[in-house]
Amino acid sequence: MLVPVAAHAQVYADPDASIEERAADYVARMTLEEKARQMQNSAPAIPRLDLPAYDWWNEGLHGLARAGEATVFPQAIGMAATWDRELLHAEGRVIGTEARARYNQAQREGNTDRYFGLTIWSPNINIFRDPRWGRGQETLGEDPYLTGVLATAFVQGMQGDDPDYRLAIATPKHFAVHSGPEPLRHEFDVDVDPQDLAETYLPAFRRTMIEGDADSLMCAYNAVDGVPACGSSFLMQDILRDAWGFDGFVTSDCGAIEDFVSGHRTHEDHAAASAASIIAGTDTGCNFRNEYWAIPEAVERGLISEERVDVAMRRLMEARLRLGMLDPAERVPYAQIPITENHSAAHAEVALRAARESIVLLANDGILPLAADGRRLLVVGPAAVSREALNGNYKGTPVGQALPLDGIIAAFGAGNVSFAQGSPFVEEVGLTVPRTVFGPAGVQARFWNGNGFAGPVTATTTQAEIDNDWNGVAPAPGVQREAFSAEFTGTITVPADGEYVFAVGDRKCDFSDDHQSYILAIEGFETRRAWASCGQGVPLSTEPVFMRAGEAHAFSLAFTHRSPRLGAGLTLTWRPPAAALLAEARDAARDADVIVALVGLTAGLEGEEMRVDAEGFQGGDRSDIALPAVQRELLEAMEASGKPLIIVGLTGSAVAYGQAGEDAAALLHAWYGGEAGGQAIGEVLAGTVNPSGRLPVTFYRGLDDLPAFDDYAMDGRTYRYYTGAPEFAFGHGLSYTSFAYSNLVLPSETRAGERMDVSVAVTNTGARAGDEVVQLYLEPLDRPDLPRRSLKGFARLALEPGESGIVGFSLVPRDLAFADAAGAMRVQPGRYRLWVGGGQDGTSAPGLAGTFTITGEASLPR
Repeated sequence: MLVPVAAHAQVYADPDASIEERAADYVARMTLEEKARQMQNSAPAIPRLDLPAYDWWNEGLHGLARAGEATVFPQAIGMAATWDRELLHAEGRVIGTEARARYNQAQREGNTDRYFGLTIWSPNINIFRDPRWGRGQETLGEDPYLTGVLATAFVQGMQGDDPDYRLAIATPKHFAVHSGPEPLRHEFDVDVDPQDLAETYLPAFRRTMIEGDADSLMCAYNAVDGVPACGSSFLMQDILRDAWGFDGFVTSDCGAIEDFVSGHRTHEDHAAASAASIIAGTDTGCNFRNEYWAIPEAVERGLISEERVDVAMRRLMEARLRLGMLDPAERVPYAQIPITENHSAAHAEVALRAARESIVLLANDGILPLAADGRRLLVVGPAAVSREALNGNYKGTPVGQALPLDGIIAAFGAGNVSFAQGSPFVEEVGLTVPRTVFGPAGVQARFWNGNGFAGPVTATTTQAEIDNDWNGVAPAPGVQREAFSAEFTGTITVPADGEYVFAVGDRKCDFSDDHQSYILAIEGFETRRAWASCGQGVPLSTEPVFMRAGEAHAFSLAFTHRSPRLGAGLTLTWRPPAAALLAEARDAARDADVIVALVGLTAGLEGEEMRVDAEGFQGGDRSDIALPAVQRELLEAMEASGKPLIIVGLTGSAVAYGQAGEDAAALLHAWYGGEAGGQAIGEVLAGTVNPSGRLPVTFYRGLDDLPAFDDYAMDGRTYRYYTGAPEFAFGHGLSYTSFAYSNLVLPSETRAGERMDVSVAVTNTGARAGDEVVQLYLEPLDRPDLPRRSLKGFARLALEPGESGIVGFSLVPRDLAFADAAGAMRVQPGRYRLWVGGGQDGTSAPGLAGTFTITGEASLPR
């Protein structure tokens, strides 16, 4: 134990002293009550120690989130589809840089609010073991090797490369066996087999914490083998600290310590729960419920010693010192990063590259790429003009974002593209009112500063639809983002007779002093008013109103917003008769040469512990992996038109496209593509970008292919254990060019514990430049107790037509090891088959296979 120097020496303030000495001195000067408060995510200032307030909670899943303009990358699952470790490193660096730029500016302004700190609760590296899990979109896929390699690059980019200071601190989550069901997460107990734990659930965490050198980690809500994960000494002491040598800090998920008491019911009160979690290794709580405020009581009752509390506190202070936030700014190179680095042009280019690389061409009969030759394109589908369908959850504000329809228009010309919404995402949930309802004139918007619609109009704009994300940004130049009034006016003309429900889309907020009001007036119908503060009130909604096709109704939507910290959002949604949208699309198809259907889901349907009252969805998870029925009807109708149909899917998870996918001329999967997703879709359709994404998850044909969702055994799950025929295999993805493999070189025999080198030649045999994703799979022969095959290497290779390249892989002992029944990782003797290709063996992917023998045996550290 470190013994701080005498109190008068103020070692904590000496930037030349070691981080360990300074942290110990800080902690020695704090009272027990102060320590308890510092161990909350929202830590108050201690003026006598010159310790400023700090909030440990910040989000950066696919871009810095929830506090204004930021570079918004494709959702994490879309980033995984790039199979590009250099790109993940660049993404992490962008997030770390923007966090530092925002933090530096916040410090100048005296702002210590949530989402302005340098400890980023990302990446989510749980294994996406089942497509029903709503939060699977946040992960890097179903494979532990792919997840671990990409997450390691992401963490290294985020934390920077300075020898003395971190750019930011990454927090991989949720340690370690956590992937739904969402409605049960606060009480669910996972009884995990030791072999599955070591083979599937731990490897990505091991690689990220050891090779990525992440300074923090988040524990999970659920229990593992009867013990809440945030109180598991087995996970956090035996594995994380003893076996892996982790010396950073662990944070709980928000409310996870409360779950000890009210969810898992393993502890009688917050004092007992707090003591158990700290002893296990959880150093800071998330004060949704202020669990760690009970630490003084726990010490008084003898449940934990103050010395053990000090261990946790020293880890937290070491992190703040490692970030340089307690040192003079001139000593910290990252302290000089200006706010202009936030969403810079260079960062936006990285997001555009990511959006392009993430799109997966699943099927193509040759129709793609579409030539811009004057053919009339009809764009249909609910995702075509949905901002939510581009952004996923845990996101920043995507300033300047083009919707998918706009990306297609930019690629093919406005005169060649028409649009009909065609269907909702699901009948039970509203979606953005499309621009066709407002007509060519669009919607006129006027803005005033303040909440009284008084004084001069500050700005005017014209919008194609009312679908705005202003979180942390001004809605127009000159408008105060903290408090403003707005009025939107225009006409509404519906496509068919029927009953329509209009509403202001649900709003997300984080602070209790957020307030908004709404007044919606539609000519001929009752005016609706609503007022809401954060966590209170309901979105404005009309009763069903009967409207006739072709009749233009003047409307106005008055809106006020007030929040001292964050901005606003405003989306006008509707629930139209599904038959009306379908009939409109059928009529429009008659004049089209090609139909592009943008279908899928949104983060309002699949996500974290949410209420979704719709068939096929449950608590944020999915109870059916097929496209919702109303969208399937749209695709069937478009197929029946006789026109070529191209399907573009936007989801955060695998879907079963079924017969519609088989019948389509081409099928693209574009995930939630972030700020540049709409542009990238247009470019891939037009062929100015050659698709190169590969699936990071298996696309199954239906639920009959899967075990029960709440069964964490890996048998029958993911490409490593599933023996059926998927709709599309893990690693699958087509190109507009073709590749050939030759000259596979590998040894015929290797000794356990030694490295094995493999190489292969790849040639672009097509007429276009393109990227091939070279994948190496290892298959144990005659070993049914092991995974049927496992990814052990991958590389992106850019080739011009006719160009060849050599790709080399060095397989270290852990790449050749598998877990035994007791969970020990061992390189075992026997025969093995190795496949190197553009996808898995047995699919349409080109590649080569070879066999080799391992002699001897080697046991590896946990």
